Amino acid sequence: MKSHAELKVVVIGLGYIGLPTAAVIARTGAQVLGVDVSPSVVDTINSGKVHIEEVDLDGLVSGVVARGDLRASTVIEPADVFVIAVPTPFGPDHVPDIAYVLEASRTIAPVLKKGDTVILESTSPVGTTEQVRDLLSAARADLRFPSAAGDHPDVAIAYCPERVLPGRILVELIDNDRVIGGITPRCARQALSLYRRFVRGACVTTSARAAEMTKLVENAYRDVNIAFANEMSIVADKLDVDVWEVIKLANRHPRVNILQPGPGVGGHCIAVDPWFLVHAAPAETPLIRAARGVNDGKTRHVVDQAIALAEAHPDAAIACLGLAFKANIDDFRQSPAIEIVEALAARFGDRIRIVEPHTDRLPDPLARHGATLIDIDTALETCPVMIVLVDHDVFRAVPASERSGKAILDTRGIWSAG
Repeated sequence: MKSHAELKVVVIGLGYIGLPTAAVIARTGAQVLGVDVSPSVVDTINSGKVHIEEVDLDGLVSGVVARGDLRASTVIEPADVFVIAVPTPFGPDHVPDIAYVLEASRTIAPVLKKGDTVILESTSPVGTTEQVRDLLSAARADLRFPSAAGDHPDVAIAYCPERVLPGRILVELIDNDRVIGGITPRCARQALSLYRRFVRGACVTTSARAAEMTKLVENAYRDVNIAFANEMSIVADKLDVDVWEVIKLANRHPRVNILQPGPGVGGHCIAVDPWFLVHAAPAETPLIRAARGVNDGKTRHVVDQAIALAEAHPDAAIACLGLAFKANIDDFRQSPAIEIVEALAARFGDRIRIVEPHTDRLPDPLARHGATLIDIDTALETCPVMIVLVDHDVFRAVPASERSGKAILDTRGIWSAG
């Protein structure tokens, strides 16, 4: 692979993963073009600003744009490495939708040349990297593409999933181990040379299928473990026991490490990826399917609890603390808090007051129902009922004296005495 300054990289998709990845690669001195379908995203980045909230990302993007190492466009250009980082949602009946991945591949096809590398980072069903290979092969009969036979292709194709935590993305892009799966071992080695430029963690090579399944297994594992905690919280509610105290005590066992329950599971990974495994092997995944049911059911359980609390305090203003899917970020994708607050707003209208320090406007459905956005100080002064949905640091910092006498539903355990 070329030297840092000579290397040209295109990153397709400038969202929560694509933009940080593009910026980190640009910091090595490579010439990076970020491609996105949104003109406003492109304009924002080219002005040295960011459209998402992530620790230290604004300063990094500003610096690499100012140096000319990162720019954005809606139009693809030739490069040496193409990184696909587009969404992979699921459709009806939880069927994986890889349409964005395939469309990105079609975009790449016309500009490919001998010696290029294509890397898929989007979380994908097993076999998706091979579908990318097949699409590109059909579009470019003039180039040789890799096969399991291990030939010498003109274009290397690999899969390398991200495994980062929102709020720590820039740190974990560099420090976390990476699993790099090639259509062939040669493809994996070719992709490895890109990641070694900026990853301090171990870079382990394998097959594309193994890497694809590894990503899905990681998130399914977490989902199953969260489901256990959520199920225990529902049992504890029935038995009138403090689940937070029980988990704290149980975790004193040397071989027990129960996670913390919550109002459900959100985000684009844990709430989505297990379904990819269920879809691929429905008869073989009863545990994963059950865990998804438990975690989705926990959200409905919290809605019922919140309605009962609101009805027990007629006419009282209700503060719902948090909309993000996890603490200290502005990402609302698949957020159980959104689902819960929408249900409450539809039922109680303008009694619902929302505290979300990471946004300055409410999603449209909430505003239509009459809910309003307030800050934590106003909530503490004016709302007799409080429902904790996200464990943002600003909520954790509220002392017991300021919430004394309020009716509280704490789904995160941040105010629990246990």
